[in-house]
Amino acid sequence: MLAMLAYAISVMYTPGPVNLLGLNAGINGQAKESTGFFIGVGAAMWLMLLLFGWLGSVFIQGKTLLVISALGTFYILYLSIKIARSTPHRTDVDAVSRPLRFKEGVLMQLLNPKGIVATLPIATIQLPAMQIEGPDLIMVALLIGVLATGAPGSYALLGSAMGKAIHDHALLRLVNRILALLLALTGLIIGYEYVVLPLIAS
Repeated sequence: MLAMLAYAISVMYTPGPVNLLGLNAGINGQAKESTGFFIGVGAAMWLMLLLFGWLGSVFIQGKTLLVISALGTFYILYLSIKIARSTPHRTDVDAVSRPLRFKEGVLMQLLNPKGIVATLPIATIQLPAMQIEGPDLIMVALLIGVLATGAPGSYALLGSAMGKAIHDHALLRLVNRILALLLALTGLIIGYEYVVLPLIAS
């Protein structure tokens, strides 16, 4: 059990598109307002673990993973453009861009191929090996879902501390664009690994 949780935490808390969005929300003073997004990420993780645990990996193979990866790549790139074009205002309440919501957290995690690839070994190998099924599967998936909620949430808290230290709007705008660039780069890497390479191999 400890090995599985260590694996899950190491995968979920390393930098990735979801955590970069959490960091950006914190820097722009929207950590509290983005709580729904973090819960959405955890809910999607819980749902994926249940689906993979009950149905196995049979439905997420080959072309299905390719399509999800392609959609995820485009969604990440779309979000990176939105972040790059947004103008952070920490004092003007009316000008603050809308924080990320629950449905965006769910969508982001469901379309994140790294999240899917990370979840599959837990649901199809580690949980069956420990004979975790039925009600136990629901509870373990819920625990991992809560841990997944904390990943972008912790990045948002870090970003919030960074954002409070930055008072220059031009610097905030620069940080926004750097994060947008990192997010776009992450999306392109995901697209290359999970879309381009499988297409070349086939």
